[in-house]
Amino acid sequence: MRVLSGIQPSGSLHLGNYFGMMKRMIDYQENNELFCFLVNYHALTSVFDSNFLRKQTFEAACDFLALGLDPDKSVFWVQSDVPEVTELTWLISNVTGMGLLERNHSYKDKIIKGIPASHGLFSYPVLMAADILLYGSEKVPVGKDQKQHLEIARDIAIRFNNTYGETFVVPEPDIEDDTSVVPGIDGQKMSKSYGNAIEIFAGEKTMRDKVMRIKTDSTPVNEPKPIEGNLLFDIYSFFLDEKGKETLKERFLTPGLKYGNIKKELFGVIWEHFAPYRKKREYLIHDRQFVLETMRKGAEKARQVAFAYLERARRNVGLDYWN
Repeated sequence: MRVLSGIQPSGSLHLGNYFGMMKRMIDYQENNELFCFLVNYHALTSVFDSNFLRKQTFEAACDFLALGLDPDKSVFWVQSDVPEVTELTWLISNVTGMGLLERNHSYKDKIIKGIPASHGLFSYPVLMAADILLYGSEKVPVGKDQKQHLEIARDIAIRFNNTYGETFVVPEPDIEDDTSVVPGIDGQKMSKSYGNAIEIFAGEKTMRDKVMRIKTDSTPVNEPKPIEGNLLFDIYSFFLDEKGKETLKERFLTPGLKYGNIKKELFGVIWEHFAPYRKKREYLIHDRQFVLETMRKGAEKARQVAFAYLERARRNVGLDYWN
């Protein structure tokens, strides 16, 4: 099974990235053909500082490698190192209906959040579809908030195949309800752009401050604490197995629990969980040539697959005029 997913290097990686996508990707590489990439073309819709983008792209590569992505078991690259994706974006744009894009709620949500309206932001789902279709992806892990984008990619693939003949694999979504949306410290989806994220490689003080700011209700100490919709309980649960979740639930339902104490406890859990990864990341940050060479090799492997799908698409639409 060929599995594909990517992440924007538009800010520091956080718990939402890790549990929503990264951990799943790393698990997938053991028994699947994993394609994983850093979507720096997509990042251009919201990042306008070139030095920041360079820095974040390199550091995101270090993050993935530190967290356990194995370039020998997967194909790992930077999106812009495979320029074929931009040509495919144009080819599939011509079978993408305006209504399909106008119904995209993600575009509207981002505009409301203050991201400048642009053609790039509006046509974001087409580039995302090209990312998926260029590699013959069969399964694409996504959160609930990205489900519509994958549905758009499926619609585009089907429309292209019906118009020009069998060209692309129609991808299937892989959504895990337990990890589809990781809440931020304010209750919204955890996101860099919302300023509500807990960064996994933040400094000790910064991480502690973020955890202590997790929004809680005003239930008195001597009363049971609610479980449903409780951000503190939800975020803590990502670090627990089923038995651990049951134990935590019992603690919340037992009068006397103090949210402040649980926040301090949660900070310790998060800090220790990522301790070995921090050490490896620090090593990679200072071995720039190794990281760059790793990404170059990954791009070469990705381009071999991309070339075959792009050539088929070019031939099917009639760009091979010499034949």
